[in-house]
Amino acid sequence: MNSMAHYRKAAELIAEADALVIGAGAGMGVDSGLPDFRGNQGFWQAYPALAEAKLNFTEVASPRTFLQDASLAWGFYGHRLDLYRKTVPHAGFEILRQWGERMPLGTWIFTSNVDGQFQKAGFSEEQIHECHGSIHHLQCMDCESEVWSAAEFTPEVDDDACRLLNAPPRCPHCAGVARPNILMFGDWNWVERRAELQRRREMQWLEAIADSQARVVIVEIGAGMAIPSVRHNSHSLCHEYGARLIRINPREPQVPSSMDAGIDSGSLEALRGIDLILEKLLASE
Repeated sequence: MNSMAHYRKAAELIAEADALVIGAGAGMGVDSGLPDFRGNQGFWQAYPALAEAKLNFTEVASPRTFLQDASLAWGFYGHRLDLYRKTVPHAGFEILRQWGERMPLGTWIFTSNVDGQFQKAGFSEEQIHECHGSIHHLQCMDCESEVWSAAEFTPEVDDDACRLLNAPPRCPHCAGVARPNILMFGDWNWVERRAELQRRREMQWLEAIADSQARVVIVEIGAGMAIPSVRHNSHSLCHEYGARLIRINPREPQVPSSMDAGIDSGSLEALRGIDLILEKLLASE
């Protein structure tokens, strides 16, 4: 099946659906200019100082690094926070938002990304489950009392050394060093409160969808198998709710059945291709 045929199949699934689930992994942000950190080489290209020190992603993205070297840990996460604040979501986000507005039963977003790009693109906080947390929120390394916004923290980072130059954020209760409210590698003290609230809203939405016997379509974008949280969620929805899956992934586009659509291209290219055909389908109705 050629690309146009895949696009047409995807467009037909969207046109027939009552509800849309968007599943997004790191590949969703590539067309906005964000790194996906695929393998150490990609990570080290973004952070040469860490390449020189032979530190890999799993070592730096760990609460242990905040305990042992908070300046380095916040050099990495401070750079990412500043990058995500400056990044403009690519046009594919708007295409997805418009598809969702056409759905009689609405849209839900399940993402492993911590960048807040869906909120920045105009999606409601009330329709998003960030399963690995958000860099735009903080928690304490010590008292683990609550989760709060990172809006008041402006990191000053020496990019060459990957070091935070100003003071790290502090807990408003115990003055301990704060860390991003992100599920890290080897994480023993991630505060799940915010993500759990999102998860409860997600289950309420899915229960309403099930009660209405809606036709659900999943558009999954840039979610690989290395950290398969998003792919597992998509497969679960296919099994439990009979959802159909459109998987957009340039390297791993395989789908569970012939009733689904696997598209081996980048996110923006595929979303634009599908949208062109979808507009023609809707115009002919």
